[in-house]
Amino acid sequence: MPAWLEPVRVGAAAITASELSAFLPPDDADPRRGAVLMLFADPVGEGPESATLLLTERSHQMRSHPGQVSFPGGSIDAGETPVEAALREAEEETGLDPTGVEVFGELPELWLPPSNFAVTPVLGWWHSPSPVSVVDPGEVHAIHLVPIAELLRPDHRINVRHPSGWMGPAFLIGPDRDVILWGFTAGVITRLFDYLGWATPWTDYEVRDLPSYMLQGVTRRVPPPESQEH
Repeated sequence: MPAWLEPVRVGAAAITASELSAFLPPDDADPRRGAVLMLFADPVGEGPESATLLLTERSHQMRSHPGQVSFPGGSIDAGETPVEAALREAEEETGLDPTGVEVFGELPELWLPPSNFAVTPVLGWWHSPSPVSVVDPGEVHAIHLVPIAELLRPDHRINVRHPSGWMGPAFLIGPDRDVILWGFTAGVITRLFDYLGWATPWTDYEVRDLPSYMLQGVTRRVPPPESQEH
């Protein structure tokens, strides 16, 4: 693992769930459990300036959260650990070879109220990148290798407004910056990068309504959507 990831490892071990999310599960939540893979790659070897994160864009025809961009991941099967589940789901969604990944930490388990999921983000170093692509077009629309440097640029950031009235941080990604990364994934990236001191303060960014294709099956009375189905 490269030296520039050491602060990420240390930060992941020290950060609390309340520093990553406004939502903590109540004692009687009995949530379903899931895991996602926050996978760092550095093909050039210049640290955050050249590193990327692996993200997936859900199919635009999905009945829930169509077009939402997220870390690869899903439900934890019986007998699995969060690490095993995150690597398995990443392989199923993108064709990733899990033997090329070194897991170096986990973030605290985070609760997603609308779906009652408790999700563990697993941190990985992609030391031997393998080809990745859409495995099932019915579930995944596109794979994105997003430069971290672009996520840190103020002109790649916006705030999005949900029909419930909630507003939250978002990123413009993709070659044409026309794909919106928002919700749970954007919240984790924003708060972790803030904690690490990588990001500039998030103030006075353009506010955009979520595009209509992302609102299929979304109820206007749902809680603030730091959530997505996995």
